[in-house]
Amino acid sequence: MSSSKIDILSLTENEIKEIITAPPYSQPSYRAKQIFEWLHRGAKFDEMSNLPLSLRAQLKETCIIKTPEIERKLVSTDKTIKYLFRLYDGEHVESVLMDYEYGKTICVSSQVGCRMGCRFCASTLSGKVRDLSASEILGQVLAAQKDINKNANTKAGTRISGVVMMGIGEPLDNFDETVRFLELLSAPGGLNIGLRHVSVSTCGIVPRIYELAQLELPITLSISLHAATDAKRNKIMPINRRYGIDELLLACRDYFDKTGRRISFECALIEGENDTISDADTLATLLKQYMGSNGERPFHVNLIPLNKVRETGLSGSGSASVRTFASALNARGINATVRRKLGSDIDAACGQLRIAAEQMAKKERAKIYDNRKK
Repeated sequence: MSSSKIDILSLTENEIKEIITAPPYSQPSYRAKQIFEWLHRGAKFDEMSNLPLSLRAQLKETCIIKTPEIERKLVSTDKTIKYLFRLYDGEHVESVLMDYEYGKTICVSSQVGCRMGCRFCASTLSGKVRDLSASEILGQVLAAQKDINKNANTKAGTRISGVVMMGIGEPLDNFDETVRFLELLSAPGGLNIGLRHVSVSTCGIVPRIYELAQLELPITLSISLHAATDAKRNKIMPINRRYGIDELLLACRDYFDKTGRRISFECALIEGENDTISDADTLATLLKQYMGSNGERPFHVNLIPLNKVRETGLSGSGSASVRTFASALNARGINATVRRKLGSDIDAACGQLRIAAEQMAKKERAKIYDNRKK
C-alpha cells in the first residue's frame, strides 16, 4: 500500500474541500460535502454513487480509506459484540460494542499494543507496535455501525450513540490523533456524536491532561487510578513511578477547574492487591483531599470487576468483595457504582483476541519458514 496516498478519512470536510477544488481534481466545492458524508457512512469509493465515475477512479488511485476489516466477531449472550479488526497493514486491534437501555456504546482502541505496562491488562503484554491514525480509530466506529445495520435482527438505522476510548492503547500517548478523532467523530455531516457522550481514559500522563484541559472539550475524562497509594500503584502501574498520585490528582483538579466536567476514577479491583475496606477508606480520603468533600469538584468512582486474563496471573475480586468496597465508599460520601460486567463469555477484556491472532500469525510464519527449509 503506497504511503504517498492521502489518508482521506482523517481529513475534515474543509480539508477535503481544499484538496478537491485544487488540481489535479479541480472539482466544485460541493463535492467535498458529498465525499465527507460517504466516508462517514463507511463507504468505499466505488459506492459513492453521486460522484462522477472519473472522480471515483481518481480518488481510488490517490487516496486510501483506512476503515478496518472485521476478521473475527464474537457475540455474547448479553448482546455485547467483540470485534477483532485487521488494519490496512495487517496489524490487529479490538473494539467492543455494548448494548445499554439508553443506546449502543463502543469501546475503541487508540494504538496497536501499549507501552504502559499495567500488570492487569492484556493490551500491554506484547508492548506497543504503533499508534493508530485518527481514521483508524474512527474506522472502528464506522465498521461496527455498518455491521450492526446489516444484521436482520437489528432495527434499520440503529445508531451508535456513545464512545469510550478504553480499548487497546493509551489515548493520551497518541494525543494528536486522539484529538483529531474527537473532532471527526463529532462533526456535522458525519456520525455527529456529541462529545458529552464520549469518555477518554488515561493511566495518568500528567502533561497531556493539562494539555487536554486547555482544549475545554466536553468529554468525560476517565482516570485509571486502581490504587490509592504510590506504593500500591507503583506495583501495578509503572506510569506512577513517573507521575505519582499527587501530580496526577493535582492535574485532575486543574482539569475540572478548566472544563467544569466531572471526572470518573476507574478502579479495577484485584484480589489481594487493592480490594480491602482499608483500601476503600484510603481511596475516599485521597479523593476528598484533592477533589473536595462537599461537591466542590464532582467526581465519580467506577468499580470494575476485573476480567480474567490468563497471562497476568491476577484474579479479580469476588462479587461480594466488590459490593462491600462500593458500600464502604458510599458510606464515606463517595459516589461509587459497580460497572456492569459485559461479555464475560467472549473474553471481552481488551487485548485477548489480538494476542490470539498474533500467536496464530507467528505459528503460520514459522510453518512457512519450516516448509521452505525442507
